Amino acid sequence: MKLPILLLSLVLSCSAHAAIWPAKPVHFVVPVAAGSTTDIIPRVVAEHLSAQLGQPIVIQNQAGAGGNIGSAHVAKAEADGYTLLAHGGALTIAPALYSNLSFDPARDLVPVVPLGTSPSVLVVSPSSGYRKLADFIAAAKKRPGAFTFSSVGIGTATHVSAERFIASANIEVLHIPMKGGAEALTEVIAGRVDFFFAPVALALPHIREGKVVPLVVNGARRSTALPDVPTTGEAGLSDAEYAIWFGLFAPAKTPRDVIERLNEATLKALTSRDLKDRLAGMGVDPMPMRPDEFQAFVRDEFALNAVLVKRMGLQSK
Repeated sequence: MKLPILLLSLVLSCSAHAAIWPAKPVHFVVPVAAGSTTDIIPRVVAEHLSAQLGQPIVIQNQAGAGGNIGSAHVAKAEADGYTLLAHGGALTIAPALYSNLSFDPARDLVPVVPLGTSPSVLVVSPSSGYRKLADFIAAAKKRPGAFTFSSVGIGTATHVSAERFIASANIEVLHIPMKGGAEALTEVIAGRVDFFFAPVALALPHIREGKVVPLVVNGARRSTALPDVPTTGEAGLSDAEYAIWFGLFAPAKTPRDVIERLNEATLKALTSRDLKDRLAGMGVDPMPMRPDEFQAFVRDEFALNAVLVKRMGLQSK
């Protein structure tokens, strides 16, 4: 009889925990440098989510190792709902790319709620002279290995997105990984790197200011924020499509009721007109999913990216 009583006590304890959560500030660990899309989106969402939860949300940037330092921190944190990971598709690439991770992303973290999805856009410096993708590809083919591209790091979504384009376009270029999206974009603006497949949310302000020129969107359809920019499919690169998405994750043993509460509050925040308009203005589309749906989606992403990384021959230590 003691075992059922113990189980009942655990259930009641979890329910009580969820009932008072959150009772203090919630921390979002962003595993990339400030200024990147993976950093910007949770900051924007946090402003509205904080009102839903009745507690401040503190953003902590812990960049390094392709996002693995911050991710590992959350994976090993106390599973009480107060330390969460704000990350994207790069998390599902990491297990296939790195052989010495100190944590297992699929086992040690649980997907809670998606924050949105954004296509990426190939941008070049206005000084490059390129205004059409066909001209850019033709020039790259004439000078194999001479062109360079930046990314947020080896194996990140910006890297994989570019690699899919490179393979489809059949060009040879040199990869120059950076520490964050802002730095990767700055190198293109300055003309020190030839191109960057940037999330639309990150590139859009610079496109509007004329600091970079968009040549193609790497998505299934044209971006509502860049309706005049063709897709890779329209350019004849049908196998170059790659979706970039963002979401919240919690330590694996976080109480289910807390995960449900956070999912519900976030989805409600995302339906507010102000937040929807702000995200749409950044080129971010909604991606509403309940916890079970998002968890199934992420499981599929782990499997798909494992195949993709192997096919592309991407490796890291």
